[in-house]
Amino acid sequence: MVNWQDRENPRAGGAEIHLHEIFGRLAARGHDVTLLCSGWTGAPTETRLDGMRVVRAGTRYTFALHALSAFKDRLEAGREFDVIVEDINKCPLFCKQWSSLPVVALVPHLFGATAFRQELPPVAAVVWTAEKLMPAAYAEIPVLVISESTSDDLVERGFQRDRISVSYPGIDHGFFCPAQFSERFAEPTIVYAGRLQRYKSVDIVLRALALLRDRGTVVDFRIAGQGEDRQRLETLVDSLALRDLVTFAGYVTEEEKRELMRRAWAHVYPSPKEGWGISNIEAAACGTPSLASDAPGLRESVLDGVSGYLVPHGDVEKWADAIGRLAADPALRDRLGHGAIGHAARFTWDQTADETEAVLRKVV
Repeated sequence: MVNWQDRENPRAGGAEIHLHEIFGRLAARGHDVTLLCSGWTGAPTETRLDGMRVVRAGTRYTFALHALSAFKDRLEAGREFDVIVEDINKCPLFCKQWSSLPVVALVPHLFGATAFRQELPPVAAVVWTAEKLMPAAYAEIPVLVISESTSDDLVERGFQRDRISVSYPGIDHGFFCPAQFSERFAEPTIVYAGRLQRYKSVDIVLRALALLRDRGTVVDFRIAGQGEDRQRLETLVDSLALRDLVTFAGYVTEEEKRELMRRAWAHVYPSPKEGWGISNIEAAACGTPSLASDAPGLRESVLDGVSGYLVPHGDVEKWADAIGRLAADPALRDRLGHGAIGHAARFTWDQTADETEAVLRKVV
């Protein structure tokens, strides 16, 4: 496995959960899994996680410079690997050029122009350019993707559809499930759980809440997560006079996140583009509907009118309408919550691991 981060990385997110849930299961089945990824200040250069050997080289911003030499010096010598799985959730590393081993690409999603909303222009330009080179560089490589949206995106970029396999992410249904004892917040409350990054567009929800307040509807907003965009969002909260309605919870444990999802009236995901949107499924399994952008990836993790609503990305008025609709109608919230539980039941990590293992066995 080659991926930019492991789940212990302070900047780890859904992509790392996806990696460890699948390949940790494959390791438990007896497969020998080694993960090459970046490190961070103070991180051990090698450890074991979920049955996998984890080798770290460089940092988030230097991993691309160190990955190949780390593979040659620390991994390839004396080891008999069957296949390289390149998890492309940041910038592609073109692992096909590393050795004669077969390569499988695992693609959650590609950033495209959204990279310029997240990174500094020079970094975004590198990501955008590297993605432009992928159709030619990965032309003969089997590709695993996490949604039909990502598959369509790759085909539009020039990938061959017959080389793409879709395998949806799962969730832990023993953990994410409706509460037996805790109740919903007494007042209308929505939650966002994820990284605070500019392209995630949490500011759209804040502007919608200000519009709702001006219309006479008050909705509380709990923001769980940390990231570079927090300061900008806090400044916006102050400028919109929303301080009494918005709570920045910062980092929360998985247990705390689950409790928020169980008690919230709705979960929100206003991003313009995602590979999937796993927090929509986690909330759904807890019986909580999601309001998400009508955008690639999110269209599949939220069934419009069944497990929540899809809202035009960036349309503050429509976001205000959708939030206000749920806030005014607890019966609608409960109906969508029941639909959400049924939708979430379709996705399990064991099934995802089975599908991934089948692709790797075929390649080997």
